[in-house]
Amino acid sequence: MSKLGFVGLGIMGTPMAANLIKGGHELALFTIGPVAPALTEAGGKVYASAKEVAQKSDIIFIMVPDTPHVAAALFDEHGIAAGLTAGKIVVDMSSISPIETKEFAAKIRALGCEYLDAPVSGGQVGAEAATLSIMVGGSEATFNTVKPLFELMGKNITLVGGNGDGQTAKVANQMIVAMNIQAVGEALLFASKAGADPARVRQALMGGFASSKILEVHGERMIKRTFNPGFRIELHQKDLNLALSSARKLGVALPNTATCQEMFNTCAAHGGAAWDHSALVRALEIMANFEVGQKA
Repeated sequence: MSKLGFVGLGIMGTPMAANLIKGGHELALFTIGPVAPALTEAGGKVYASAKEVAQKSDIIFIMVPDTPHVAAALFDEHGIAAGLTAGKIVVDMSSISPIETKEFAAKIRALGCEYLDAPVSGGQVGAEAATLSIMVGGSEATFNTVKPLFELMGKNITLVGGNGDGQTAKVANQMIVAMNIQAVGEALLFASKAGADPARVRQALMGGFASSKILEVHGERMIKRTFNPGFRIELHQKDLNLALSSARKLGVALPNTATCQEMFNTCAAHGGAAWDHSALVRALEIMANFEVGQKA
C-alpha cells in the first residue's frame, strides 16, 4: 500500500481520489473548500495544507482548474514543494499550459523528486467510473511506478513523451472535441431547419462514417436540450486558450480552433459559461434564430 496525497478535490478530483482509496491506498487530502464526507468516511485524512500532504505522502496527485492554481499548489509558502523530500513523485493531472508544465517539472526535479504531467479526458462520468483516458509526460521509469495507480482511475493510459507532452496531447484532444461539437451542432441545426427530425438524422448518421462519440453523446444532448454540465464551457474555453496561446508561440495557425473559441465566447456572453460544452450549438442557434428540434 502506497502513501498517497491528493490536492484538489473538485468535480473531478473527488471521484478520482475515491477510486484510489477503493484501491486500498492511504490518502492524505487537501483542497480549498470542504472535502466530500464520502472521502473521509472511506478513510481519507484531511490536512491543513498541501505542504502537509506532501510531507505525509510518497506520491502526490494534483487536480485543480488551471495553470495558476497548479503553480500555487506547488510553490506557495505552504505548497507541495515545501513538503517534499528527495525521491517523492508529483503527478499533475490538471489540464494546463504545456510550456509552464516543463518549468514546473524542472523545479520539482531540482529538489530530487520526479514529476509527471498526466491530464485526463472523460469528464466527471469517466472520473466516477474510473474510465478516464490519461495522457502522460515524464520519464518511463516514473510512469511505470505510477501506472498501477493510474489504472485505478482510468483505462486508456499512454506515455506520450517527456514532461509537457502529456499536456500537449490534452490540448490536442480538446481542439478535436471542440471542432467535433461544432460539426455535430451545425449538422443537426441544418437538418432541423430543413424540416427533418434531428433525432432520426442522428440515428442515421450513427451508422455511417460520420459516427463519433460526440455525435452519440452530445448530439443527444443537443436534441434533448440537456445542457447541465458534464464539462463546463468555461473550462473548454481555458483549454482552447492554451491551444491558441501556445500556437502563437509556435507560429502555427489554428483557424478552426479559433472559430470554436468564438462560439464558446458567444455562449458565455449569453450567460452560458457554466453550460455543458455541447451547448456550443446554442451559439449556432442564436445566429440562425432557430433551435435544433424546433419545427421549421
